[in-house]
Amino acid sequence: MEILPLLLLMFVAMYFFMVRPQQRKAREQRALLDSLEVGDEVITASGLYGMITDFDGGTVFIEISDGVEIKISRETIANKIVYSDIDVDGDDAGS
Repeated sequence: MEILPLLLLMFVAMYFFMVRPQQRKAREQRALLDSLEVGDEVITASGLYGMITDFDGGTVFIEISDGVEIKISRETIANKIVYSDIDVDGDDAGS
């Protein structure tokens, strides 16, 4: 009888430390993939940088160099690249 509360506490802790963070990360990745547009610069899971040129359902066309376009699965996009405001001199804006 004394082991039941301990098991329950262990399952609750496992939920909060393992399941919820994974669900949150999956939600953020879905939101990122839904927000992609033509012209966005992205990095793929394999480390390729490029600019989105077209979509075809679950397929994304990315230009990785002038005149070089590849076709990848939408799910392989790891992140969208956002450039911060940096002066031409290399100093941070507002510093």
